[in-house]
Amino acid sequence: MSEIKIKPLNSSPETIIALSVMLIEVVANGGSVGFMHPLSPVEAINFWTSSLAAADCGERIILGAFDGDELVATVTLQLSLPPNQPHRAEIAKMMTRTNYRGKGIAKALLQAAEQLAVEHKRSLLVLDTAQEEGASGLYEKQGFNLTGIIPDYALKPHGGLTATMIYWKRIGL
Repeated sequence: MSEIKIKPLNSSPETIIALSVMLIEVVANGGSVGFMHPLSPVEAINFWTSSLAAADCGERIILGAFDGDELVATVTLQLSLPPNQPHRAEIAKMMTRTNYRGKGIAKALLQAAEQLAVEHKRSLLVLDTAQEEGASGLYEKQGFNLTGIIPDYALKPHGGLTATMIYWKRIGL
């Protein structure tokens, strides 16, 4: 593994394909990111096309972590929230390719997203993660506070219900 570089992603066809391949892999391996297995390439491409269009409009920032030219992880910082919440942002779609997990890439992405949130004058970050096989350990180590757990919140990619853990963190103070 070479040095990992993190940068905002654009809506190029190559980026959409790389993100779609990653999303399909994560869902196939049980990642609870809002999709069911099997996830079709068309559905993955449509999702990332829409998400990157929202990023092009400034509604969100989608970061990618690269090992050389290979996209190996991503996270989304959602900036466009209701008018009464201009002070907060949401972390979403944290994903790391299976063979790159446990190498500190998700931590680096989370820290980069937090810095961008501060630059966009946000003082509160929120996120949720599945209780089973989610990234709660990562978020807690990075200073996120558990608000609570909602039972039976979503279906796991291969079926069955999972609880969701809701987190928050004050930033930029």
